[in-house]
Amino acid sequence: MKTVLPKPFTFEAGPRAVLLLHGFTGNSSDVRMLGRFLEKKGYSSHAPHYKGHGVPPEELVHTGPEDWWQDVLNGYEHLKSKGYEEIAVAGLSLGGVFSLKLGYTVPVKGIVPMCAPMYIKSEEVMYQGVVDYAREFKKFEGKSEDVIEKEIEEFKNTPMNTLRALQELISDVRKNVDMIYSPTFVIQARNDHMINTDSANIIYNEVESDQKKIKWFEESGHVITLDKEKEQLHEDVYQFLEGLDWQV
Repeated sequence: MKTVLPKPFTFEAGPRAVLLLHGFTGNSSDVRMLGRFLEKKGYSSHAPHYKGHGVPPEELVHTGPEDWWQDVLNGYEHLKSKGYEEIAVAGLSLGGVFSLKLGYTVPVKGIVPMCAPMYIKSEEVMYQGVVDYAREFKKFEGKSEDVIEKEIEEFKNTPMNTLRALQELISDVRKNVDMIYSPTFVIQARNDHMINTDSANIIYNEVESDQKKIKWFEESGHVITLDKEKEQLHEDVYQFLEGLDWQV
């Protein structure tokens, strides 16, 4: 059986566009349901893949934040090239960090960071996350436990030298959150064990926008877009978008 990997998507519905950004070691399926929900409500969306994501993990270790940021900018330009003048951005985890960075780099209509980290994890902890991702990917490919463990041992021989750059990216964005003036809706899962949840308070408190709000989802974990409160999340994101000052 051939494994079908997720692909970037563009859903075209109306003149208002939303750039949807997945997390580190994630892919477009993290935000696909949100994209489909917004499409039904008349919003167009595009979700790019970062280099090395949604492909075998051996490719991930040779990429880094500079590549991924370029993919985010290319996603933004993709929407511009299709004629969308006004673009909001919503991102999960690392995608939330990138959504904030976009907020002080290019014109955006509104920003929705979801479970976005503002605290730095050690390289060891981050690398363990990469190894866990590699193991899950190989299970997804249908490989046997023996094959998986053998490949994981080989995988560990290739360090991921860009994790420090990822730490620096998060640190840099945290320093610049007070440069954000676009409307911002900070979303955080209460049962998020992947990041320090105080990150949400830092973002909310330091964003300079006059129009900002924060919401805690009491029953969700880190991948909030796929968790038990996802329908409420969809509705809340939609209501936030509806409250923006669109010209179209």
